[in-house]
Amino acid sequence: MERLADLKVELRATEERLLTELRTLRRGLRGGQEGPAAAAGRLSMGQRIADSVAATMGSWTFIIIQTILLMLWIALNITAYVQRWDPYPFILLNLALSFQAAYAAPFIMMSQNRQQDIDRRSADNDYQINIKAELEIELLHQKLDQLRETEVFYLTEAVKELTALLRKAKIEPAPDGIV
Repeated sequence: MERLADLKVELRATEERLLTELRTLRRGLRGGQEGPAAAAGRLSMGQRIADSVAATMGSWTFIIIQTILLMLWIALNITAYVQRWDPYPFILLNLALSFQAAYAAPFIMMSQNRQQDIDRRSADNDYQINIKAELEIELLHQKLDQLRETEVFYLTEAVKELTALLRKAKIEPAPDGIV
């Protein structure tokens, strides 16, 4: 039984320490550490370019413009009477598209990796907040339990006193036969 009490005391101390750390961290975040918007201002030129390329190439505007240019390229090469700079198998067009894909993929990957890091930090922050909330709820439960125990103790004492008074009242005869 004593071992269980020691374990509870140790657990409460650990919970209190963790809560203190989380509260300090939370105050630090409020006190000036930047969020995602402020962190976006600190991006390197390469990161800004990667984000810009990924945003552009992942838009409907880019897809529509590229489709129009490809159809125009093919139409001009099929219907041109005088000069066909890229005849039917469209080898030059294929080379240009391969070149575009070869350069676009690393830009998009860099942007995705950076976004993944941001998401990972956000998930870690959410996890820390969930731990704090869980510990705060546990502390509230402990306080409610303590209040209930105190209330039950006082009610028990009051019942004992009333029982003693009733016993005393029954033992001594009441005046005029009133019970």
